[in-house]
Amino acid sequence: MSVTSQPRVDTLIDNALCPDGRAARILVNAEGQVIDIVTPESNVTAGTVHDVEGRLVIPAMADPHAHVDKALTADVAPNATGDLRGAIDAWIAAETAGLFTHDDMVDRIRRSLRQSLMAGCLSVRSHLNIGGRVGITHIEAALAAASDFRELMDIQFVAMSHNPSIGPGSEHNVEAINGAIAAGVEVIGGCPHLEPDPAAAVAAALDRAEATGRPVDLHTDETLDARVLTLELLAAETARRGLGGRVAASHCVSLGMCDTATQQRVADATAAAGVAVVALPQTNLYLQGRDTPTATPRGLTAVHALRAAGVTVAAGADNVQDPFNLVGRNDPLETAALMVMAGHLLPADAFACVSAAARRTMGLPAAGPARGAVADLVALPSATVRAAVADAPVDRMVFRRGRLVADTRITRTAVI
Repeated sequence: MSVTSQPRVDTLIDNALCPDGRAARILVNAEGQVIDIVTPESNVTAGTVHDVEGRLVIPAMADPHAHVDKALTADVAPNATGDLRGAIDAWIAAETAGLFTHDDMVDRIRRSLRQSLMAGCLSVRSHLNIGGRVGITHIEAALAAASDFRELMDIQFVAMSHNPSIGPGSEHNVEAINGAIAAGVEVIGGCPHLEPDPAAAVAAALDRAEATGRPVDLHTDETLDARVLTLELLAAETARRGLGGRVAASHCVSLGMCDTATQQRVADATAAAGVAVVALPQTNLYLQGRDTPTATPRGLTAVHALRAAGVTVAAGADNVQDPFNLVGRNDPLETAALMVMAGHLLPADAFACVSAAARRTMGLPAAGPARGAVADLVALPSATVRAAVADAPVDRMVFRRGRLVADTRITRTAVI
């Protein structure tokens, strides 16, 4: 809405290019909320002015599924074979050798979160290993590392226990789950499709969520076996308990291998239950399908069927430079580009998977250059959202509730 004058505001983001192509001035109040978006000619008085010099201003991005406790260990725990078994063996060997100390993990998590911050990713949900031989040590390291970032980012940690989390032999893992909850972990996790009784594991996770008032995010069906459909169990149980909007299923790879009728049935049930789905193209493309050298499957969930049914479909980076994925930059624009190429989404829809949909999955309010939204913003030298996804320019100004929290400027020279 364009007006000729405005009352004094806390922060003005000037000379902005909005995603719809408008040149604008973005007005932010002291609470970090966008008050209005006005024309360049509008008279505005503000306490702080940031001139973004014609850069495109987009919503700050989110990573709804990370593993910061494992991040940046690819050279410490080299995966000799490159496959899932090699990743597991490499991680266990390094862990047994004592290479993952508390101080090392705190340092790596800080570096990982700083990379996200610099990229304009201001919301991170990370699954953390608990139980087994590690107890809640990963939680302790993550909480220590995150303390420096809580004012700069929305951070959620997910207690992902070793299996089994129910039944015989689960006592130590259950103790770790309870310890993680007591320590303040924000989300209940798990891997029910790997449990002896997936339905019981789903029920146990939702029991904990109801008892503690926490949301749930479960590793679900991370396999190319179309017979494994824990997502359908999770949708039914979520609907029965009325927990819609508080449950997410990450991976859901097997659904991508199902016939279209099955995809539609499960997608409709997932939408009706209010379960969000998080696609994880980078790690799943790297690890899945290695045993199928011809017409190798993509290792992605049924993105289009889920979106058509009305499911909130977000996308995350998953593993970043560790034995499970040797590359990655903690940049959601990289994830969005993969959703374009491997998931066949249009760039604007792919960007929504790492912004609006990711925030909904995490239970966060809308952000971006829109009246009433949280002023978590990124200004970058692109003409359109498509160009931003395609180029992923390093040059970025990152605003947290209107406050400039990261600024990267790139100068390039060439002889022609």
